[in-house]
Amino acid sequence: MKRNILIFPGFYLTLIAMAAAQSGPSPVANPANSAQGQPVSYASVTQLNGLLAQIEAASKNTQGDLVKLRIEKWKTDGNYKKQALGNVDSLQRNLQAALPEIITQLRNTPEDLPATFKLYRELDALYDVLGSVAEGTGAFGSKDDFQSISNDLNAFEGTRKQLAERIETLATSKESEITRLSAALKTAQAAAEPPKKIVVDDTEPPKKPAPAKKKSTAKKPATGTTPPAGSTTQNAPAQQQTAPTKPQ
Repeated sequence: MKRNILIFPGFYLTLIAMAAAQSGPSPVANPANSAQGQPVSYASVTQLNGLLAQIEAASKNTQGDLVKLRIEKWKTDGNYKKQALGNVDSLQRNLQAALPEIITQLRNTPEDLPATFKLYRELDALYDVLGSVAEGTGAFGSKDDFQSISNDLNAFEGTRKQLAERIETLATSKESEITRLSAALKTAQAAAEPPKKIVVDDTEPPKKPAPAKKKSTAKKPATGTTPPAGSTTQNAPAQQQTAPTKPQ
């Protein structure tokens, strides 16, 4: 069962190496700036350079140890030897072509998350294939070869864990930066809006003249009307009494 699994990681590494060879060299960028043109802190660059140096050292040691393997002398069947040799060949191609290409890209853009995650996937694939080779070496190779390959495997495992921690740190930092920029954008938009003008008209309007009062006119009683019975007419003319004449 284990023998059938060995060929798949090696085939995956072969595809990675072919893609790296076709992509060509990465453009050279200023390592002091990120992919978005933002300055990168000295501590971040220093941490990345130390991590990449460890990966390059592990790659160099692994390539030397793989060359020393004598898989053709292993006491096993021909199919297993063929699969093991294919895995070793895939490892060598990736360590010599694909891995340096990804490292160069990340050096040019130290805090680029896609490039960082690309390196993590490469280390993950290398770790799986190298683990299969170490398993075969332990079963059919010499003790010295097994010890050397095991040390290489542990080195890749250590750098892979450090890279995973860096990815988590970068993701948290990017999230905080996005939150800060969003708040700054809202503040700038609010400041750019023109203030609303309030016009106060304090001039007194001219006073309108008071409307003239209409004279009330008393209604005259209608002529030819008979007052009702029992009522007295105040406006009736008083009767003139004729004084009697004295006899002469």
